[in-house]
Amino acid sequence: MGSARADRREFLQTSIGTAAAAALSAARPRGAQAQEKTEPITAPRIRFATIGLNHGHIYGQTDAVIRGGGELVSFYAKEPDLAEAYAKRYAGARLAKDEREILEDPKIQLVLSSAIANERAPLGVRVMRHGKDYMADKPGITTLEQLEEVRGVQAETKRIYSICYSERLENKATMKAGEFVKAGAIGKVVQTVGLGPHRTNLPTRPPWFFVREQYGGILCDIASHQFDQFLFFTASTKAEVVASQVANVNHPQHPGLEDFGDALVRGNGGGGYVRVDWFTPGGLKTWGDGRLTILGTDGFIEIRKNIDLAGREGGSHLFLVDQKETRYVDCTDVALPYGSRLVDDVLNRTETAMPQAHCFLATELALRAQANAQRVSFG
Repeated sequence: MGSARADRREFLQTSIGTAAAAALSAARPRGAQAQEKTEPITAPRIRFATIGLNHGHIYGQTDAVIRGGGELVSFYAKEPDLAEAYAKRYAGARLAKDEREILEDPKIQLVLSSAIANERAPLGVRVMRHGKDYMADKPGITTLEQLEEVRGVQAETKRIYSICYSERLENKATMKAGEFVKAGAIGKVVQTVGLGPHRTNLPTRPPWFFVREQYGGILCDIASHQFDQFLFFTASTKAEVVASQVANVNHPQHPGLEDFGDALVRGNGGGGYVRVDWFTPGGLKTWGDGRLTILGTDGFIEIRKNIDLAGREGGSHLFLVDQKETRYVDCTDVALPYGSRLVDDVLNRTETAMPQAHCFLATELALRAQANAQRVSFG
């Protein structure tokens, strides 16, 4: 017991150091990326391709795999404007004439997609049946029927079906929080509270953004991040949705849009509350003040993912409170290993980036919360 306590003290001292006293430079650019340093790029170890570029998340997905040792060799999009923009960013990749060209290329080991949300799972099924691993943008699956099929094909083919829950996997503060929780810095986790506000930017949204069957619903879509974090930080392997609700509060001109949703969840490792919305005001410097609070028996962690309101510049802010003090943790130098671990998993047939069971359970919670949500009116 004494050794464990000493290890915990050493971890905390090493991790935090003098970060609480360090001021971030005011000259850094504004917004969530201000703290981010360029991640080192690993030499190519696998060849990968992308199919479906309908959401801008595909750029983050692509960059993560390139950093981790993936060589982007080809891509395909039905929309010429999306293909043109992607080609400018990744000039070394070749535009395929169709999806089949990529699926039937035996040298391609991994396929990424940020297609229209309800098209991602059917594509993933085709990818796995062609002997390739797959990484989808969230939501990677939009119905319980799709989930059942994906689970069956994944079990049959033994291919990887990964969903990029970027608010955890590609956020430095959230990754650092995982280290603290693992080290016992706040004791046993009791509950997570995940808030995911977003800005609508209505003029920039494609038609499918307003069609419930295509984007999956607000809890299926943006709340999938919060369900992933709930499972991860509570270490829950079984969970249920206790209650959920959705609403269209302020967008009657778009009846298919849900602009508010929340849910209460309970797992075998702790509890959780989720709230998501499309109400980020224009006065905020970033698209959403995403927050995560992790309550433990000996303290709590609060993460402000994209902005520290009226405070430090940039994103990835972590505050840790224990029995002795309150500290701010600079997460600038925290590594983002998702891409590298996924490449490792493709090569070694392991599950280091994300256990497959976790991926599917996080998705199932989002889908059940959405399917069983009470539709409410606050008017």
